[in-house]
Amino acid sequence: MKLNESSAVSTTRALLVPYESRHVPTYHQWMEDPAIQEATASEPLTLEEEYENQQSWRSSHDKLTFIICQPVTDNSAPSVHAGQVDSPEKMIGDVNLFLYPNDDEEEQADDRFQCIGEVDIMIASHGHRGKGLGRTVVSGFLQYISRNLEEILHEYYAGEREQAGTATNSSKPRLRMLMAKINKDNSKSIALFKSLGFEQEGDVNYFGELKLVLRDLGAYATANVPEGYAELVYERED
Repeated sequence: MKLNESSAVSTTRALLVPYESRHVPTYHQWMEDPAIQEATASEPLTLEEEYENQQSWRSSHDKLTFIICQPVTDNSAPSVHAGQVDSPEKMIGDVNLFLYPNDDEEEQADDRFQCIGEVDIMIASHGHRGKGLGRTVVSGFLQYISRNLEEILHEYYAGEREQAGTATNSSKPRLRMLMAKINKDNSKSIALFKSLGFEQEGDVNYFGELKLVLRDLGAYATANVPEGYAELVYERED
């Protein structure tokens, strides 16, 4: 998405920055790990293909991506500087939101366009796993989504209408729910999302995944503001 191209999200334990071309070499190294490929259901790509993906994700109306980095020491500054706070040794992983239309007609409460958001997270740095960082990151990400939901849905809906070749109407789109699809054997990720208020819906699917859902993002975000949460300007050098 273009929405977060100049935005960073800071908490006491992590900094989220927009996915830039400068991050691609490190991201490519992460994705060469067979274990990460399996965990993310990803196929290995060439470095050139990773650069193409990064550009595609930046302009995509249905994918919001942040790179997870080590926290900044001074959270009171209004901005952070690209290349300093997100150098390769400070990169930890990524967190994403995927949006797609709600096709379940039985769940349509009104005539508004409805969509579903899928959240996923990858802690690629082995040294940062098993320390509760994932929970902090997803909590901060959910807070960002909640506070910027109107703009997120506007960009998504406009993109959907453009792809369909139709004019945007005046009705406001609605996020029906957030969900996470997690391999049934990934007990740590399942526990992470359940600790954030996601609830299991249905049984294990054909692909061996559990579906966990969060239906009231606003209530969650109001009650769970991460320590030190701040939205900062992500400044690039001219």
